[in-house]
Amino acid sequence: MANDRAWFDGFDTGFHEVDGIRLFVRCGGRADGPPMLLLHGFPQTHAMWHRVAMRLAPGFRLVLPDLRGYGDSDKPPGEPDHANYSKRRVAADMAALMRQLGHERYFVVAHDRGARVAHRLALDHSQQVSRMSLIDIAPTLDMYQATDMDFARAYYHWFFLVQPTPLPERLIGGDPLFYLHANLGGWGSQGMAHIEPRALSDYERCFRIPGTIHAACEDYRASAGIDLEHDRASRAAGDRIACDLQVLWGERSLVQRKFDPLALWRAQCAGAVRGRAMAAGHFIPEELPDETAQALGEFFAN
Repeated sequence: MANDRAWFDGFDTGFHEVDGIRLFVRCGGRADGPPMLLLHGFPQTHAMWHRVAMRLAPGFRLVLPDLRGYGDSDKPPGEPDHANYSKRRVAADMAALMRQLGHERYFVVAHDRGARVAHRLALDHSQQVSRMSLIDIAPTLDMYQATDMDFARAYYHWFFLVQPTPLPERLIGGDPLFYLHANLGGWGSQGMAHIEPRALSDYERCFRIPGTIHAACEDYRASAGIDLEHDRASRAAGDRIACDLQVLWGERSLVQRKFDPLALWRAQCAGAVRGRAMAAGHFIPEELPDETAQALGEFFAN
């Protein structure tokens, strides 16, 4: 069966240089299908999409990069204001990558940190994004503004990872796999049984690559600083996502417990917004690959 093919069977892999950064990218699916960019989150790599990608491959041309700082992509040292890990900079990576691959307009599917990149991509490069699906996030600015004790306990890493270097880097580096597994099995996902062995091996290998932990911290430092500046400026200017938007979130996730994701995203989108909760925790594409692929296929086919 197509869903059970060998690891990314039929996909090409390679490095693409974008703005001086080498990105590891996997491409596959239907050669003449509508292009679709899939973006992963923390603490993962493109491998999180494997089962969903194999289900979508017959209908779409799929592009699966490791984001700047993650996986096998480059991990430059953070700048003083963390701008080189801002969602604006990473979104620019994605826009340039897709142009380099010959895709001027495309669908975007994104989870976790990748969904925050996708939000900025849709604002800064609206002419490229024709439709978008965001998985288990609310807008960054709204989440920070709603911080209370419950949020801080559940998303403690938002406040730990932003501490000045090298504090979190050194502490995580003392036992990186323990920290990695604690995150992969948490956030309402009830352990790691949902993770494919090949994907887990990729996460473990890449988390131990020098520079990965620092880059992940820079991602979060940017979100707590320069990304908020960009988001406030966009809201003040009246910028909104122009395309139609799908929002999916987990029934056991913090997004379900603390936010009204449809209302929040409708306030940030000029297109139609629809979506629903899924019977999962945070890592929906891996916990529910069939249901995720079905929801995506329905949204992007209509």
